[in-house]
Amino acid sequence: MGVRMRVAIVGGGIAGLAAAVRVRDRAPANTDIIVYEQSGRLGGKLRTDELAGTTVERGAESFLTGGPDGGESAAVSFVRRLGLDRKLVHPAAVPAALAIGGRLEKVPGGTLVGVPGDLSVLGAVARPAADADRDEGRPLLAAGEDVTVGALVRARYGDEIADRLVDPMLGGVYAGRADQLSLATTLPALARAARTEHTLSAAVRAAQSASPRVPGRPIFSAVDGGMSRLIGAAAAAAGARISLGLPVRELTRTAHGWRLLLGPVPAPQTDDVDAVVLAVPAQPAARILTGVDPITAAVVDQLRYASVALAALALPPGTPLPELSGFLVPPAEGTLVKAATFFTRKWPHLGREGGPVIVRASLGRSGEEERLQLDDSLLTATAHAELGRLIGDDLPPPVASWVQRWGGGLPQYAPGHLDRVARVRATLAGRGGLALAGAAYDGVGIPACVASGEQAADDVVKHLEEL
Repeated sequence: MGVRMRVAIVGGGIAGLAAAVRVRDRAPANTDIIVYEQSGRLGGKLRTDELAGTTVERGAESFLTGGPDGGESAAVSFVRRLGLDRKLVHPAAVPAALAIGGRLEKVPGGTLVGVPGDLSVLGAVARPAADADRDEGRPLLAAGEDVTVGALVRARYGDEIADRLVDPMLGGVYAGRADQLSLATTLPALARAARTEHTLSAAVRAAQSASPRVPGRPIFSAVDGGMSRLIGAAAAAAGARISLGLPVRELTRTAHGWRLLLGPVPAPQTDDVDAVVLAVPAQPAARILTGVDPITAAVVDQLRYASVALAALALPPGTPLPELSGFLVPPAEGTLVKAATFFTRKWPHLGREGGPVIVRASLGRSGEEERLQLDDSLLTATAHAELGRLIGDDLPPPVASWVQRWGGGLPQYAPGHLDRVARVRATLAGRGGLALAGAAYDGVGIPACVASGEQAADDVVKHLEEL
C-alpha cells in the first residue's frame, strides 16, 4: 500500500465520525479521509445548546456506560480514545417514574427495558395476566425466529404489562410501539435467551446474567460540556477534510474504486476514492445505492422512521418538582408528551444556585406525525400544559424555551430487520470497499452507532490492505 489511498465517509454524525477516526487509526498515515456532510454542521442528532444559560442537549443526552459483554461500552471506549475520559459525568441516583392514570409510579427495578424478570416487583404499576408465563415445555422462540416485543410480552405476561411498562420504555428509546418493534434488534440478549428458555421470566434473568452489571458502575454517562464537545473532538482526531453542505447524490463503481457524484444538479462535482463508508439514514443511503445495486437499495429503503420533537422549558428558580429524574408516559394516557426529563435534577453538574429549573419533554411516537404539525409556540404550550397535568400541579410559565424537531429521526425496526441487514451487507461485500454504518442498521444509541462506524471502517481498511 505505497500508493496514497482515499476514503470517503458519507455522513458526519457520530457513526460517520467514529468510522473516520478508526480509519485514521488503522490505515496508513498518508491516507486521505474526506467526510461529506450534507447539512451545515457535524454531529447529526448530537447537538448541544443552551437555555437560560444552562447547557441542554437538543438530541441524545447520554449513553450506556457498560457494553453487552459486561465491559465498557463502545461509546466510553471512544471517549477514552478522544482523551475526554476525565470529562465523563453521570446522572444523580434519582428514580424515574411512569405516569399512569393521574399518578406517578416509580419504575420497578430489575426489568430489561421494561420487561420484568420477577412479576412480584411490579406493585401498582401493572398486573400480570391470571395464567402468566406458564412453562409449556418448549423454548419461547424457535431458532432464528424474530417477533415483535409486544407479541412476546402480551402472550406471556398479558396486555397490562405490555401497555403500561414495556411500551413506554421502548417509546422512550425508539419513539416506537412494542407491537411493531423487532425483539431481535431492540433486545438481542432477550431474543437469544428466548430461543432456549421456556418462560419469559427465565429468559429475562438469563439475558441479564449474560451482561453482568459491574458494581458501582453508573448505568449512563455523558460528556461534561455536552455532546457537541464529543463531536468536535472526534472531528479533530480524524484528521479528515470536512465538506459541509455538499450532498452525495450518486455512487458508481470505477476500475479502481468508487466515484461520488456531489452537489446540486445544475453544478455537479465528482470525487474518486478507493473506499466508501455510507453513514446516512436509510432513505438517502437507498438513493445513493440505486446505481450500485437497485435490489439492495430497495431493501434498505424499507426501513421506516418515527418523527419526534423535544421541548425544553426553563422554569423559574425554585419551581417544585417531584423527587424524580423524570417520567415516561404510556401511549394509553393519550398525551403528546411521551417522556420528560427533569434536566437540572438528573444532571447535578448543570444545576446552579439561583438558576432555572430545566425540564425537557419528548413529544410524539411512531404514527403520530400529524400531532407534531403545530408551530413551535403551540407545541411548547401543549408540552407545558400536559407536563403540569402529568405531574399533578400547574407549572409556572417558562422564562425561556426552545423546540427541536427531529423529522424521521428514529428507525423503527420491524421483525426480520437483522436478517435483511445481513443480506444487504453480504451483497455489498462483494462490491469491494463499500460499507454501511449507523442507526439504520445496527441500533439506536451512541454506543451502537460508534460500534457500527468502527466496524465499517475495519471492513474498508481490510479492503485497502488487499489492493
